[in-house]
Formats: sequence, structure tokens, C-alpha cells
Amino acid sequence: MKQGSRIYIAGHRGLVGSALMRRFAAAGHDEPITKTHRELDLCVQSDVEQFFATEKPQYVVLAAAKVGGIHANRTYPAEFIFQNLAIAQNVIDAAWRHGVTKLLFLGSSCIYPKHAAQPINEAALLTGPLEPTNEAYAIAKIAGLKMCAAYNQQYGTNFICAMPTNLYGPGDNFDLQSSHVVPALLRKFHEAKAANASQVTVWGSGKPRREFLYSDDLADACLFLLQNCDAKNLPEAINVGWGQDVEIAELARLIAQTVGFTGEIVYDTSMPDGTPRKLLDTSRLVSLGFTPKVTLSDGLGRAYQWYLKQ
Repeated sequence: MKQGSRIYIAGHRGLVGSALMRRFAAAGHDEPITKTHRELDLCVQSDVEQFFATEKPQYVVLAAAKVGGIHANRTYPAEFIFQNLAIAQNVIDAAWRHGVTKLLFLGSSCIYPKHAAQPINEAALLTGPLEPTNEAYAIAKIAGLKMCAAYNQQYGTNFICAMPTNLYGPGDNFDLQSSHVVPALLRKFHEAKAANASQVTVWGSGKPRREFLYSDDLADACLFLLQNCDAKNLPEAINVGWGQDVEIAELARLIAQTVGFTGEIVYDTSMPDGTPRKLLDTSRLVSLGFTPKVTLSDGLGRAYQWYLKQ
């Protein structure tokens, strides 16, 4: 992938997409092809076909998706499965039809079984039931992954798939109705501090363990994979994570410390915990020569400073 290559970043305004824009610019790819949702609805096949015919991208990073936390996934499963299936099938098929040199499809660690052995190896895919609260989203991401594999097998395309762990960072969604755990807690603790509240309520028991990766580290991994790896020397999917996990209760304490909230943290055990533990086995990516750099405490500080500026 040379400077001047026509690179399309789908979803460039989101958490992942904005990190990709920063990383690609730093590497000299400072004019990628981008379209807002208003300019291009990736769920409309004819519009996607027209876009690829007109823009003729050589490289595609498919970071566009409908995403959300437990509440959003439980409330809108139909939208999650329909929109993510449509985005995947339209972009992947158009990339083949229009001769894209390489495509990177971004999935999610939720594609793995709820009770997969920890840390989760890529081979765990489809070996057990999914976590029910985000099953619709996970099925759509599995379909995209399998679609890339099928096109590689039948048409000789170079479509690769990365499965990131839980992400956070600048550009995150801080809407309490649809956000993931890190931005939701950053906002809750910030507002509690501003209101001099005595306590903050966290959903669930606080016992589940989660792994978190700063968005700029994922962007680094994406560029690394595009520059160094091809479908022929990768598995169907490759995990991208930090390599360590923490209890949600520990995460809450770290966020309270980051924000400066000194009150009580209470847990609403009537709300679901989700998967008990989700830690990715990233040994394959590490063996290729990539390791992330941003620690959780440092990343939380950066994410909070971004939130304050907004």
C-alpha cells in the first residue's frame, strides 16, 4: 500500500474510523476516500455499487457498523442484524466486483461463544452458543467474516478480517442509551462529580472480566495488517487485543480515579452481566510483530480529556 493509493475508510467518523484517519495521515495516507452516512448509505446496494464504480478504491477498510452496548443490543436486535448484514454484503461484494486490491473487514470479539475457553483463540469460532444479549450483532459479523473467506476461496480475493476486543478512545459514543461500558462510565462518573452526587450505580455485579484496547492501537494494527499480511497467510480472522483483562469493578475504580469522583460505587445486580469473561488470545498477531502500546490507565485519561473538550 503506497502513498497515493486510493484508500476508502468506511465509517471514518466513528471511534475506529477517526483513529484510522489519524493513523493513516501520520503514515502519509492523508487523503483517503470518505463518505458520511448522508452521502452514502451502505445499506443500499445500488448506492454502494455506484460509489465503487465512480471512486474505484484500491484498498478498503470496513469500519462502518451499527454498534452499541448491552442496552442497545437488547432493545434493537432487528436493526443490529439487518444493518450490519447489509453493510457487509454490499461492501464486500462491491469490492470484489470492482477489483479492490485488499479489503480489511473489522468484526468484534463478540463473535466467539459465550463460554469459550480463555483466552479465546481464533479457532473457537462457531464452537458454542453466543452471548444472547448481542447475538444479532455477532451473527452479522460472523456472516461478514465468512463472506470474506468465501470470496477468497472462490474468486481469489485478498480480503482479511480482524476481530478487535472492546474498544474505547477519542470519538467514542457517550450516549448512555447506546454506549459501551467505558464511555458510559466516564460520563456517569463525570456527571456525578459535577453534581456532587454521593454514589454512582454500575450495571451488573461488577464481576465480569473484560479486555480493553485503545482505538489508536487498533488503528496501528489495521495499518500493520494491510502493509504486512495477506489472506493467504492469515486465518479467517485474527484477534486484536491488549492481552490482559480486568474486572468491571476494577474498571469502575480506575474511571472514578481518572475523573476524580470520590463517592461510593454501587452495583445494580438486576441488570445483566453478559459474558462472564472475554479475553482474546492475541499470540498470532504478536508473532507477526505487532504489540499495542497504550495502557488502560493512560488510555482512560486520554479518552476523558477528549470527552471534556466536547
